[in-house]
Amino acid sequence: MVRVRSVEPLLGFRVRLGFTDGSRKEIDLEPYLHGPVFEPIRKDPKVFREVSIDHRAGTIVWPNGADMDPDVLYLGLKPAWMEAEAEELATN
Repeated sequence: MVRVRSVEPLLGFRVRLGFTDGSRKEIDLEPYLHGPVFEPIRKDPKVFREVSIDHRAGTIVWPNGADMDPDVLYLGLKPAWMEAEAEELATN
């Protein structure tokens, strides 16, 4: 399993991630910052820039406990909330 090894906050909600397989990606995290746990991160650029690595989980985290699935980041998957909304729209 590939996990996040490094993170560097860039402009806006973009980050540069380094992965355990040696690859690197720049990702715009704005679509992933959904829900109450991400509200302080969305509202304050200083809080967003406090992103760090939880080496045990192999992903990015913030001091308030928010984190992201490393597989979503590595594989470029849709955030879970987008999947749920798409399912809801499909059934209605």
